[in-house]
Parts: sequence; structure tokens; C-alpha cells
Amino acid sequence: MNQRIESPRPSTIEPNATAPVEDLRSALARLAATPGQLIETDREVDPHAELAGVYKRIGAGGTVERPTRLGPAMMFNNVKGYPQSRVLVGLMASRKRVGLLLDAEPRRLTQRMADAVHNAIAPTTVPRDQAPCQQVVHLASDADFDLRKLIPAPTNTESDAGPFLCLGLVLGSDPDTGHADVTIHRLCVQGRDELSIFFAPGRHIDTFRQKAEARGEPLPVSINMGLDPAIHIGACFEAPTTPLGFDELSIAGGLRGKPVELVDCVSVAQKSIARAEIVIEGEILPNVRVVEDQNTNTGHAMPEFPGYNGPANPSLPVIKVKAVTMRHGAIMQTLVGPGEEHTSLAGIPTEASIYNAVEAAMPGFVKQVYAHTAGGGKLLAVLQVNKQSAFDDGRARQAAIIALGVYSELKHVILVDTDVDPFDTEDVMWAMTTRFQGDLSTMFLPKVNGHVLDPSQTPDFNPALPARGVTCKTVFDCTAPFHLRGEFERAKFMDVDPRPFAPELFADAHGDA
Repeated sequence: MNQRIESPRPSTIEPNATAPVEDLRSALARLAATPGQLIETDREVDPHAELAGVYKRIGAGGTVERPTRLGPAMMFNNVKGYPQSRVLVGLMASRKRVGLLLDAEPRRLTQRMADAVHNAIAPTTVPRDQAPCQQVVHLASDADFDLRKLIPAPTNTESDAGPFLCLGLVLGSDPDTGHADVTIHRLCVQGRDELSIFFAPGRHIDTFRQKAEARGEPLPVSINMGLDPAIHIGACFEAPTTPLGFDELSIAGGLRGKPVELVDCVSVAQKSIARAEIVIEGEILPNVRVVEDQNTNTGHAMPEFPGYNGPANPSLPVIKVKAVTMRHGAIMQTLVGPGEEHTSLAGIPTEASIYNAVEAAMPGFVKQVYAHTAGGGKLLAVLQVNKQSAFDDGRARQAAIIALGVYSELKHVILVDTDVDPFDTEDVMWAMTTRFQGDLSTMFLPKVNGHVLDPSQTPDFNPALPARGVTCKTVFDCTAPFHLRGEFERAKFMDVDPRPFAPELFADAHGDA
């Protein structure tokens, strides 16, 4: 069942392959019933750098410095300095595991998410006695309250600005309309009751914060950790798929076929996710800023999805914490910043957004979209197109332009034919090698908004760029010209069932993480 490392105690997770996933614990039960998808360890681990260092070699993947690999999710049951806490990492750090948790084939996750957008179900509010997240309440007004001792927030590296809440889903509301929004943000623990929050440009909760700050008012928020993975992934859609006023929690409702349950917070005028493991309640203060690495002076924030250490921000808004609520035996959930988990979180919604937009413009033309892990699920997409005529040579490039238009942070698009597997990097590189000529097959779109965390998107790297986060976007057309399609037909092999010849290789269809 779920493999364990140096674990003399009974497993803390009861396997259950058939129960519906409705929170983190039922998600873990499903993984525990699937060989190779979850391991636990009782060996003591330091949350400062060591925990992430261990998982780097177990299953982080993504853009993490090599050596790394894809592997199982991992539960640390013995966290140094936190005898009552457990830390989970890597829940969504493989596409196969996400498919298992979202009841979809890994190659159909794009379409599964795309359908959820069209069949969204709004969240509902439940009474407090039906909200497991409020089983234990810690008020910041208590003399012994201290976030740093209460929550085992890890650092990814020894040079991080401080402990980070890497999977803290922030829920805020528009002060004008009351419309709610959820987004995952970079949250650094700065003191006993303070967090800093980093907003990439254009985030909706930052718009809410600016509105409240213009009035001299704080913005009440909840930070929700340890969730049904449908909530985390659904929250990672962006405009224009989810414009201002669209509640991303409704996408998780569409995925599960029932509404996400919310509950009124105990200390601020906001709601939290009722089945969360841990909730931090607080307010983003108006006109208060802090240096992100004020406690460490490392100059770095944390490793970001492109694989580099993000620079510490010199001026970030502050969340003043009012309370922390928890489930009994709460599980702290985290991720390795540049790992494969970010690709799942950001990339699958990216794929669905592109797929829906292109499908609306040219139905049936784009067969698959893969937001490649080399771009952290944001910067690089592979589109598989189905050419049927010479006119489709142009439609392929139009599909790429639509993709760049619908997802502003996308930097590179690679186009491939239907005989190329977009999820297989070697196959994509084969197409680029044999169906691509740089001077003929490349489209450049200079000086377009991109993503501020890509270190090449700066005037220092390219003086033609006007500001950080502006880039040259590129389309690599690795499709065969339609009139030459006969010259590019792949060698055909006999289609043989290999299982009778090598049954040991196919005995466990679920073991590969």
C-alpha cells in the first residue's frame, strides 16, 4: 500500500480507494490505496531547508536543480521543533497523481478542467459546527500566540527570506461588490502575528487591497491550507478565463459536482474553507510595507517556478494575523517552489484556458495542450494541431497567437502535428529538429507583457525591453508543411500487445509516479 520510510508507528492514513475526495484527508486516503503514490517517514526532519532538500531527491521534479525526479507525495510525521505537527509535500507533483485525485486520465486533465469552467458550481456557507477547520482556535490576542511556533512553515533553501506558506490560498473580497476571489500568493512569516504578501501584477486580490487602501481600510482575508486538490488547481485560473468578479472556487465545485463549503471566520469579516486543515485569519493593513528579508538579509525570497531564487522584495504589504484555526491533528501542506507541483497547479488551468479559447475559435483543430514543466506551467506551451489542408498551415499559427493572447504570462509556444506526443519532450524535440527551420518557422512578437519572475525579461538582459516583465514572445512552428506531409510520414511499426512477452513490466499500472 503506501510505502513507508523508517516508520515504526502505524500509518496515520487509512487507505480508501473508493471514497470521494472532498478534502486533503480523503485525497491522502486515495493515494494511500494506490501503490507508489504516497510515502511517510518518522525520521526527524528540520523544516529549515532540510525538508525541501529531502524531497528534491524524492519527487520534486520540475525546474529544480538536478539531480531530482518525479516521485510519490511524502508525509513527514516528525518535524523538528513541532512535536504535534505533520508536513505534507508533493501532493500534486505528478500529472498522473493529479489525474487520480481528479478522476481523470492524465492526458484528459486539460479537457476535464475546461469542462469544469463551463459547469461551475458556486460555493455555499455552512454553520461553524459543520466546519472541521475550526475544531481548534488560537487567537492572536492570547499572550502565548506565535505563528512561528504554531505552524511548521518550511524554507526551501538556506537563503530564503524566511519561512514561507507555499500553498496558502488567500481568500479576499472586493470592497465595492463583495465578490470573492482566491489566489495562491508568496507569504513569508515575519513575526509572531505578521506575514508579508507578494502580488504579481494584475492579481485580483491586490486590486481589492488597493481599493481598501484608498479608503484607509484593511482588507480582511483568510489563508487556507491543506485542501482538496480541486480547490488549489481551480484557484489557479486567471483572466480572461476567470475575469474580475468570477469566484474560482466555483471551478472546484464544477470538478466535484457539488459546492465548496465555506464558513464564517472567527475573528475577521471574511469566510474560510470549511474543510481546510489550517486557516490563518487576518487583515492586509493599509499603507504598511515591510522588506521581505528583514529577518535574514539574504537578498533572496525563495526559489520560484522558473528555477531561480526570486529577489527579496523591498516593499511588501503586511497581513496582521488575528487568529489561526485548525483541525485536530492538522496537516501542514507545502510544495517545493520550482517543482513539478507548480506545473500541475499553474499548468493544467493554463492548458484548459488555451484549449477553451482555441476550441471556440476553431473547433476540433487543437487536439492537446501541454503547459510544459520547463516553463513551470506558465512560460511554455505545446499545442498539438490537426492540419487537414494547406490553409491549416496558417491556422496553426493563429492558434498559437490565440494562446498567447488568452494567457498573458505565456512566453513560448511550440506547434506540433498529431503524430507527435506533446507530453513527450523527446518527441517534441524530434519535431523541432526535423520539421523546423529557424529562419522560416519562427514568429517573434517583441515587447509584450510576460512574467516578472523570469530573469531574462529585464532591460538589463535585453535593452530593447521597456520594463521588467516585458518580453519577446516566440512561436516555434514544428509542424510539417501540409504540401510536404508525405515527406514527413513517420516509420510505421506493427502494433503488437507486449504484455504476453514481458508481463512483469505491465503488472503495476499505478506504480509509476
